[in-house]
Amino acid sequence: MVEDESSLASLLRQFAVLEGRKVLVHGGGRLATAMAARLGTESRMVGGRRITDADTLRIVTMVYGGLVNKNIVAGLQAKGVQAIGLTGADGDVIRSHRRPPKPVRMDDGTEQTVDFGYVGDVDSVDARFLGQLIEGGMVPVLAPLTHDGEGHILNTNADTIASSVACALAEHYDVTLTFCFEKPGVLRNADDDSSVIPSISEEQARSLIEEGVIAGGMIPKMENAFSAIHRGVGRVVITRADNIDGSKGTTIKA
Repeated sequence: MVEDESSLASLLRQFAVLEGRKVLVHGGGRLATAMAARLGTESRMVGGRRITDADTLRIVTMVYGGLVNKNIVAGLQAKGVQAIGLTGADGDVIRSHRRPPKPVRMDDGTEQTVDFGYVGDVDSVDARFLGQLIEGGMVPVLAPLTHDGEGHILNTNADTIASSVACALAEHYDVTLTFCFEKPGVLRNADDDSSVIPSISEEQARSLIEEGVIAGGMIPKMENAFSAIHRGVGRVVITRADNIDGSKGTTIKA
């Protein structure tokens, strides 16, 4: 989404006029993949998630924490939004640990144990710090990078960060978590954008994953969505960047 100029412009326009307190979490995987290719580094993905070796970590830190984050911040400032760009290391806002090797369900239904490298699983989010920024009129823009408290940056899935931040803020606010990607919602037929499933229960999601209807990068989105619901988030919306007002897409409620 952030890689496409028109989609990003549409997102920033709609985000700028959204009323109320807000936080934006972004990705940038395609830009990182393109930069890695230019630098001669192979990109590997398993189950919709990136394998992050030492070279890849340097690249995603540059792309996510620099190029993408600051372009979004500048774009929001141009629209009158007092945005501030952060990684998880800034202000110790998101701390994580390096993910140990774990079994991952592959697209063919089998499981494989995968070492994701320098990838972080979130341990804590400082909702107090974020709340101070928000109540001070700032809009945090979070890059998908965290840290372990021992001097190491870790690549962390943007949806996971969004879900973790939403859950932390849900203790203080009524939170709606919106996942944006290139499709209008969760589709029953991946080739038919009109086949949006308007609402999904957790049981339905499991069945759709088993059937292969929900696959690839959509699986971690669903996992994060239901994790957020179980931890106090009021509503999760999965939609396209030009529908972030929540009027369209797939909705998941408690």
